[in-house]
Amino acid sequence: MPKILSVAEASPPFVIPQNRVMEFAEELFSESFHDIKRLLPVFLNGQIEKRYFSEDLTWFSKDHSLEEKNNAYLQTAVELGKEAIEGSLSNPYFLEKRIPFHEIDAIFTITSTGIATPSIEARIMNHLPFSPHTKRIPIWGLGCAGGASGLSRAYDYCLAYPSSKVLVLSVELCSLTFQRNDRSKSNLVGTSLFADGVASVVVCGDDSDFHTYQKATSLPNILATSSTLMNDSLDVMGWDMKDEGLHVVFSRNIPAIVENWLEPNVRQFLEKQDVKVEDLNHFIAHPGGRKVLDAYEKALQLPKGMTDISLQVLKEHGNMSSATILYVLRRFMEVARPGELGLAAALGPGFSSELLLLRWE
Repeated sequence: MPKILSVAEASPPFVIPQNRVMEFAEELFSESFHDIKRLLPVFLNGQIEKRYFSEDLTWFSKDHSLEEKNNAYLQTAVELGKEAIEGSLSNPYFLEKRIPFHEIDAIFTITSTGIATPSIEARIMNHLPFSPHTKRIPIWGLGCAGGASGLSRAYDYCLAYPSSKVLVLSVELCSLTFQRNDRSKSNLVGTSLFADGVASVVVCGDDSDFHTYQKATSLPNILATSSTLMNDSLDVMGWDMKDEGLHVVFSRNIPAIVENWLEPNVRQFLEKQDVKVEDLNHFIAHPGGRKVLDAYEKALQLPKGMTDISLQVLKEHGNMSSATILYVLRRFMEVARPGELGLAAALGPGFSSELLLLRWE
């Protein structure tokens, strides 16, 4: 089975405490929401303590054109993408030695927060010594489900080409989509939740020489994956494209959908693998928000503590869209032991779910 060998993160330079973002939002939205004081607890209820942004708060106090936002996205995406890739190929926690760039057969680039043609990995390949024959698979528009989906597509690739090593690069600069003049409650909620982050993962096939690089005592093997789309749910989550750029679509019904729709979806997936929820040692959840994590626990009747790592990532980084689950995965890879089972789960626009069953071996 394809296995996950290494993970690395790259966080933007500006660390903003959540209470400072809340003050900024109060100043900005007070004229639009007469009950702004009543709405501000959304910044605290999510239990986020700080977030990483690619620009300082003063940048967000001014109007920026779509061109300016996207240029900022391109510059930061390449810089942080390079850092994350180099980190995943040389992470001393997971690797005995550096993986050479030319041994990477394909790069899956996941993003939903900026537009790049040529795509981000092509721009990065002009700075790092990858083989010019490295296959490029840019995937756009999967939102928060993108990190898990990228791992699933890497799994498919390594099943087909078992001698391969591939990268999954997730680049999400959610803050740069901020719409200063959007006075909707969706924008207010998004302002309280979303942040910037980049992560890179090395996935290897069975016949690759991964063992010559492996340092960890066990690696998560990807046993199976599942992608599911809910019909007639286009308005649950995503973007509206307007003259100023991307405007967030964020339904208040997401926690209820998690409870009512995801639970049978998860159980059916696990049953096909002769696994029960009770057999899981780890739940590697994309932390869409505190309410979403609570909904996971309630729907799947998870033991206390199974979402603690996801919650910690949410507290320290906020919701970084597709990159978030890769941050969570890295932390599980540092504590999981041989023989343990984990379920990775993420939800995204569509409305959709991405699931991966992992076993550490």
